[in-house]
Amino acid sequence: MSPDERRAALVAALTEKGSLSPDWAPSVAAVPRHAFLPETIWADEGGGDAECTRSEEPERWLRLAYSDLPITTQWDDGADDGTRSTPTSSASMPTVVVEMLADLGAEPGHRVLEIGTGTGYNAALLAHRLGAETVSTVEVDARVAARARTALRGAGYTPEVVCGDGALGWGVRTPYDRIVSTVSVRHIPPAWPAQTRPGGVIVSPVSPLLGGGAVVRLTVDGEGTGTGRFTRSSAFMMLRQQRYEGAPVDDYLPGEWPGDSGRSWTRLDPEAIGDDWLAQFACALALPDVYYRRNGFGEGWTWWLFDTAVTSWATVDSVPGQSRFEVRQSGPRRLWDEVEGAYRRWESAGRPGYERYGLTVTPAGQTAWLDEPGNPLK
Repeated sequence: MSPDERRAALVAALTEKGSLSPDWAPSVAAVPRHAFLPETIWADEGGGDAECTRSEEPERWLRLAYSDLPITTQWDDGADDGTRSTPTSSASMPTVVVEMLADLGAEPGHRVLEIGTGTGYNAALLAHRLGAETVSTVEVDARVAARARTALRGAGYTPEVVCGDGALGWGVRTPYDRIVSTVSVRHIPPAWPAQTRPGGVIVSPVSPLLGGGAVVRLTVDGEGTGTGRFTRSSAFMMLRQQRYEGAPVDDYLPGEWPGDSGRSWTRLDPEAIGDDWLAQFACALALPDVYYRRNGFGEGWTWWLFDTAVTSWATVDSVPGQSRFEVRQSGPRRLWDEVEGAYRRWESAGRPGYERYGLTVTPAGQTAWLDEPGNPLK
């Protein structure tokens, strides 16, 4: 199949799936996704991220380019040491791309800022429908930005491509009617609502520290406050400025385990949270300053919970076949009790989905809520 035929097939598949709206279908049909991909890409076709080089496997490379799959285009911030541990740039899954564009609600004439240029494909879709003169896109990695700029020009699109810190937005063309982020954040940067006109919209993936992730759609008022609901689950690479590296375990636990921890038991298997993206997300929204690490032992797993203030920790041992699980907790907070409490509240509320959760972002910070802003999570 030719690129045009594969592109038409992708449009048909996204339309049949109900993801592609009529407003965006002409742009997806026109913009050549393969023109924005590098010579070597990685895609998970069911067996992990497998490498594919265009010159060696041209047919497979083109098929992947128009598959409804995320395509990794960079590892480890572009380190050239031969190792690949963490994907750090990509072409997002087409379903997610078009659904987020639908969430954005951008119309011709709107001024749009994109955070996270990546390959440039999303910026090309915006430029095709809205006009390149109204689109700006910010990319933190100079090499990624340069490659995207070249690909955009090669495909005939000339949005403004800026190499800079996406957390700061881009103050040159403010205010924006729409801001869309193609990287996830733990906290919406205050610059984004500040650079959005009253009535404007921000769409961004949000990945709380404890886990899970979803796309939020915020409407900004005249005082720089954004409020809105989550629309769907998501799993995006983190904004580099908001990556989190926890403190060493020894900072929490001087000396030998179990230190001064108290022992108790729980009926809730922590794996019940870890195996459920929505449950993890609900707990994470309620506990934005708690994170975990998970270590295997024998046939089971130990969950280590920590707070970002480095005051408290907890462990829970998950052993298959058991009906109760050992808990150790230390510090002024009982972190497992807090996590279990958040999970039980989620259950009691009827296991609400993403669309019942929302976020309010002010210059002072952000608050998550259930059903309405007046019901903040605790």
